[in-house]
Amino acid sequence: MFTMRFLASLLFSTVRLSTPLIFSSMGGLITRKSGSNNIALEGTMLISAMSGAVCSAYSQSLVVGLLGAVLSGLLISVFMGFMSLKMQADMTLTGISVNRLSDGLTIFIIFLLVGDKGTTIKLPSLTFPTVSIPVIREIPFVGDVLSGHNLLTYFAFAVVLGVWFLIYKTPLGLKIRAVGESEKAAESVGINVIGIKILAFALTGAICSLGGAYMSMGYLSWFSASMIAGRGFIGMSAMNLSNARPFRTMFVAIMFAGVDALSMTLQTLNLPPEPLQMLPYLVTIIALVVVARHDMKQEELKKKELAMAKKEPA
Repeated sequence: MFTMRFLASLLFSTVRLSTPLIFSSMGGLITRKSGSNNIALEGTMLISAMSGAVCSAYSQSLVVGLLGAVLSGLLISVFMGFMSLKMQADMTLTGISVNRLSDGLTIFIIFLLVGDKGTTIKLPSLTFPTVSIPVIREIPFVGDVLSGHNLLTYFAFAVVLGVWFLIYKTPLGLKIRAVGESEKAAESVGINVIGIKILAFALTGAICSLGGAYMSMGYLSWFSASMIAGRGFIGMSAMNLSNARPFRTMFVAIMFAGVDALSMTLQTLNLPPEPLQMLPYLVTIIALVVVARHDMKQEELKKKELAMAKKEPA
């Protein structure tokens, strides 16, 4: 019985912790499909987390709080897209700058509002409700794992399906993939390459902002400086590991969340906290190395097959 309870608690925490990773990875996936690499997911989520907490506190409306989070994430992502695509700024340096800007800007804004450089705990921010699923909540073990999560957690899994449908089943998704695979070919058939790329950045910002909103209006009930704590980068790693496939990306994000949940659970056993806290990031690095080596071997194999094909007589 103790083992079942422990496992149910661990899986519940895994689903809970996977929420921001799913949002960030799904957002980054859209930009990746358009042929760009948005490394400002961390900063986008941080700005959105602050905006959601502040807007919900002053308006006392969850809808206004969510809209504030989405709008701020969308604007900062479009800003990055504009600077890197239209103004020809280096995309990597622009992304780093946006992440650093978000760190300082969020602290400055909350200091102006509440006189505290750390958190908005003094503000009466709202949180999204938890949802108890009928029938499922009555099932032993399954109900303990799947029922009772925040509303945005369930919405995150719906977003995965929505992103898959957008990318593979809509004309816009076809244009995004066409631009990502060959800009010249897409331009030759009349597709506005820059416009599609900036639109992809906008969609990325909107989706990532939901992860930020969850952190300050679901995971916690206030905004804290640097509260994203690398989740944007881990979400980007999950997307890269799965080669930007929506459902594979979701499963990799859940895997990373499971490692994070395990490290938190093991800390309750009075084990040294430092090695456990670095466990999720260590697993991320190891996974990236394994996938990179696999891709290199596959590339070498293709080159050998191509060389052999050229040597064969016609």
